[in-house]
Order: sequence, then structure tokens, then C-alpha cells
Amino acid sequence: MATGRTHRPATRSRGIPEATVARLPLYLRALTALSERSVPTVSSEELAAAAGVNSAKLRKDFSYLGSYGTRGVGYDVEYLVYQISRELGLTQDWPVVIVGIGNLGAALANYGGFASRGFRVAALIDADPAMAGKPVAGIPVQHTDDLEKIIDDNGVSIGVIATPAGAAQQVCDRLVAAGVTSILNFAPTVLSVPDGVDVRKVDLSIELQILAFHEQRKAGEEAAGEPGAVPLAPKDSGKGPDGDVPAVMPA
Repeated sequence: MATGRTHRPATRSRGIPEATVARLPLYLRALTALSERSVPTVSSEELAAAAGVNSAKLRKDFSYLGSYGTRGVGYDVEYLVYQISRELGLTQDWPVVIVGIGNLGAALANYGGFASRGFRVAALIDADPAMAGKPVAGIPVQHTDDLEKIIDDNGVSIGVIATPAGAAQQVCDRLVAAGVTSILNFAPTVLSVPDGVDVRKVDLSIELQILAFHEQRKAGEEAAGEPGAVPLAPKDSGKGPDGDVPAVMPA
């Protein structure tokens, strides 16, 4: 099986827009659910509804993959699962290291969805000497002193940072120097990386704050609908020109 260090997805070379790439996992999740129910084909309208997008955007996205479906029949579910998985690089083996095995890091290590999606947790790494050798999710934790050797031995190109904010940049620098070119950052800080290194930031507190904003807005609209209330100004949907809500995750 090919490994992540030697093979990378072809989405950029094929000219697939980043917005389309961001939606491919949504389609794959919906298609996987259909496949598990042994559904052979699906229309663009049905799949778009399941993925939470409009059907015109879905058809445009699939055109970048060279998949147009069959009029009156729809899309072949199993073929689309394979096609999207291949485009995302999920038909390969991607060894991943998780650095920072606190509560969040341990939860990530125990997450069962990695393996089924082509990601193998190759190592768990922590700076606490007391953690060394302790098994988490059946994998013994290793000390950060061995980080570079672990990455080299396992051919790792994807690293997950789940450390406190103060340690994240140093860990990031070491990962990049050791050959990691993609980082998923759970630390509450913005990382600085050189060109050629991709960072995706996951900040749960930001997502909750956005939800709080919408809850407050909805409460204000309900109050404005009461008799005698002053109407609110038109609401900005926060959507871009093509209807997408701007992402807050990339660092």
C-alpha cells in the first residue's frame, strides 16, 4: 500500500477549487451512508440534500472529477465513493502522529473514524516523561525527544497538534523540520509555517461563539416580531458570492 510520504493527492494539479475540495468529504459521508444501506444510485438532488448543498453546486463540483451521472438514473454510489476517496487520497495509507496526549489528544487517539477513512495513528507523542510508555488507545505514548526519529521511521507527513498554546509553535517547527507537510492544529493559537506546509485549524471555542452569535440574533428577531417592536435592520447572511459561509478554520 502506498504511504503518505511518497504520494500526495492530485487535487491541486487537477485544478479543483479549494471550495470544492472542502465539500468532497461532505459528499463522501453522505455516499458512504447510502452505500451502507445498499443504495445503488442516487440523484443529484437527493445527494445534495443529504450533503447540505444545492444540486447545481454539487453537479459543478462533480464535473471537476469528470463525473456527470446518467440522465434519469443519477450517480453510481459505489463508483462515486471510490472516485472521491481516490481524489482525497483516502485510497492510500496516511500515517499520522498526535503530539500532546492530554484530554483532547487522548480523545483523538481513541477516535475510531481515522482508520476507516485511510488514516493510521502511527504514534502518540507527549513532553511529559511520566506519560512515556503508557498505552492510550492501545498505543504506547512516546516522548517528544524522539519526535524526529518517530516521524522518519514511520514516513509521517501529517501531524496533529493537541498541545497547550504555548508549546504549539515549537512543536510545529520540529514537525516541519522533520518532514511533516500537513498539520491539523487543535491548539488555540495561530501557527507560522513556511510555504508548502498546509495547516488546518480546529478551534471549538470559535465555533461555539459563532453559534452564540446566531442564537442571539434569533432571539432578537423573535423579540422584534412582537407587537410594537421596532424592526431590526436586514440581516447579513455572512455568505460569500456563491452562497458559501466563509470558513473560519484555516490558520
